[in-house]
Amino acid sequence: MKPLQNEVVKLLPMESAHVAGILQAAQDERIWTHMPVELRTQESVERYVEDAVKKREAGTDFAFTIVDAVTDRIIGATWYLDISLPHKRLEIGSTWLNPSYWRTNVNTNCKLLLLQYGFEELGLQRIQIKTGHENIRSQQAIERLGAVKEGVLRNHMIRKEGTIRHTVMYSITNEEWPEIKQRFETILMK
Repeated sequence: MKPLQNEVVKLLPMESAHVAGILQAAQDERIWTHMPVELRTQESVERYVEDAVKKREAGTDFAFTIVDAVTDRIIGATWYLDISLPHKRLEIGSTWLNPSYWRTNVNTNCKLLLLQYGFEELGLQRIQIKTGHENIRSQQAIERLGAVKEGVLRNHMIRKEGTIRHTVMYSITNEEWPEIKQRFETILMK
């Protein structure tokens, strides 16, 4: 897969050269409240990037480093997960942003680029997005995109602190994509 970009963000294939920028962007503890990892040390970021490269080579996941297109500064990461090209599906997830970019158009632009590439370049039939049952901010953001809530996977995961996470599942299908794309364009024009 290639880098994806527009005038707001660049999504670059994650690589070891990004470690220092990821570490700098990842220091705010609020980022990690609902995430299975915490990237606040050099070692944790190095493992994270190494894992991303291994999964990319295995063809199961593809991690992108999110870069502010204006400042050229690393501000977060997002992934294609659970890639199954024979079944024409994947998941967008493990997205995190430095809080200075929360409630901006950055995440919406990231999702637009990822969905557009998935449906228009890869020819996918389904892209899913999931989040934890307590992550209301994420659920609202996913719903604003127009994704369909499919249900809740009960007792789906054990979080890093040992508590149970129920997972809220959403998806967008290729039949829905033209209307969803128009929705993105409307949102981003505001």
